[in-house]
Amino acid sequence: MDSGFTHFDFSLRDGRSVHIRAMRPSDEAAILKAFDRLSPEARYMRFMRVMGEPNIERLRRALASLPESGFGIVATVGDADIVGSALFLIGKDLTSCEFSTTVAGDHGGLGLGRALMTALIAAAKQRGLHEMEGFVLAKNQPMLRLAARLGFSIMRDPDDAAIRICRLHLADA
Repeated sequence: MDSGFTHFDFSLRDGRSVHIRAMRPSDEAAILKAFDRLSPEARYMRFMRVMGEPNIERLRRALASLPESGFGIVATVGDADIVGSALFLIGKDLTSCEFSTTVAGDHGGLGLGRALMTALIAAAKQRGLHEMEGFVLAKNQPMLRLAARLGFSIMRDPDDAAIRICRLHLADA
């Protein structure tokens, strides 16, 4: 299945440029390298638990399932260094998806997260999905502010006060 995603270059607010393209199975090594460069706090914010090592089998399954079960994009510098990524996986109802995103610390706060999420939202709409949601730690204020700016509703998870559910009706985006 062709995602129809067009790659593009994006200029960060500090003048650096990144290349944004579709994620592919051959990105495994670069994704693992990017994980190693994340600070413990960044890993915690992304995975909502302490993560010393990545789950390689889960990563391989996710990469192998794309684009049939979802879609991912990466932001790269140089030949292959990944400094940001965003992914959605389609839900069992086939009309909704769950997103996740990661931006390297030295690339945060410069517009990359917004560029990744905007492209991800557009890809989900193009797939005909109706709703996108994500689970974000309440203390991850940068991500919650970004989600609010992008039009997501944000509510407290009824089962866990430390988590916020960010939900976007894609027709309204």
